[in-house]
Amino acid sequence: MNYYELFEFPVAPVVDRSSVSRKYFALQKNAHPDFFTQASESEKEDVLKLSADINKAFGIFSDPQKTIEYFLQVKGLIEADEKYNLPPDFLMEMMELNESMMEEGEEATIAKVEAYESQLLEEIAPLLNSYDAQETPADALMKLKAYYYKKKYLNRILDRLSD
Repeated sequence: MNYYELFEFPVAPVVDRSSVSRKYFALQKNAHPDFFTQASESEKEDVLKLSADINKAFGIFSDPQKTIEYFLQVKGLIEADEKYNLPPDFLMEMMELNESMMEEGEEATIAKVEAYESQLLEEIAPLLNSYDAQETPADALMKLKAYYYKKKYLNRILDRLSD
């Protein structure tokens, strides 16, 4: 199931967030299992699967990071459980960030992580704002992949802080 096709969105790393809920409710209105109680078992199974796909797509398109991940999967640039090698300079910065976490505390670390995330987003913003399947070069997509894995790493740091 291609969730871009299901929601009738163009394949892109960013979707129109204002239309995600609207599209979700429109799709569920026509495919919710409660509306098919009198249908055959086969139809019920099909509708149940479609409803589950709609829910999964909604979860993906409601979260910018999940949308980027799904986009990269659709483009064949990442795979489940892929072992991506982050650049050594990024890992050195993260090591320094982890060390400062012990010295400066959670609030300072959160501020540093958020600043770093903003910097990463700024670097990739042109691609996110103007993706064109025909004109976007492959190296730009590789930068998006690097952004995705760096952001994922930063999210793990924040998750550790909340534990």
